[in-house]
Amino acid sequence: MESKKSDEAAISSDAKANYDAKGKAVEGAPPPPPPPVVVTTKATKIRNIRGKKGLAIIDIVLRLGAGSAALAAAYIAGNTEQILPFFTQFFQFHAQYNDLPTFTFFVAANAVAVGYIAFSLPFSIVCIVRPHAIGPRLLLVFLDTVMVALVMSAAGASSAIVYLAHNGNLNSNWLAICMQYNDFCQALSGALVASFVAAVFFILLVVNSTFALKRK
Repeated sequence: MESKKSDEAAISSDAKANYDAKGKAVEGAPPPPPPPVVVTTKATKIRNIRGKKGLAIIDIVLRLGAGSAALAAAYIAGNTEQILPFFTQFFQFHAQYNDLPTFTFFVAANAVAVGYIAFSLPFSIVCIVRPHAIGPRLLLVFLDTVMVALVMSAAGASSAIVYLAHNGNLNSNWLAICMQYNDFCQALSGALVASFVAAVFFILLVVNSTFALKRK
């Protein structure tokens, strides 16, 4: 009987030691990793798609504004002329946009901008249908930047000529011809304003497309 009791006491002490060892092992073990956090949910995806579609709609509105302004600039400058009689009806002074290469470049640059807007509208529509398409947006950003440089260079060069036509320059013996060709100069000034407005629209297009590309 004493041997049985000693055996049972030994077994119980061994079990208790194992239990304590297991308990200590569990307590000393590192905590389990946290469950994975789902960052992108269905709701956020829907919000991102709506946001990209909204930017694409703004893109079309800006393109229509840029095309309208560039068309107005090219049409006004291309159809502006004034004739001044001098002494007789057979000897006249005639002023047209193509008398100066700067204004010829101005009309051509704005006409190219109008053609580009017609070319880019299908790509802008694709961005509405497929908001996550990156290729069309990259192409539009690149071409919009080229149009900014083209329209701004044409408007800047022409504005210098129009300034001289209004005010003249005594050092270079440039006369202020707008005193005689008032209607011609006023029309060109309006065309310049329309061209700068088109340039602003193109700058906004670049900014809008950049935000659309940055938005995930």
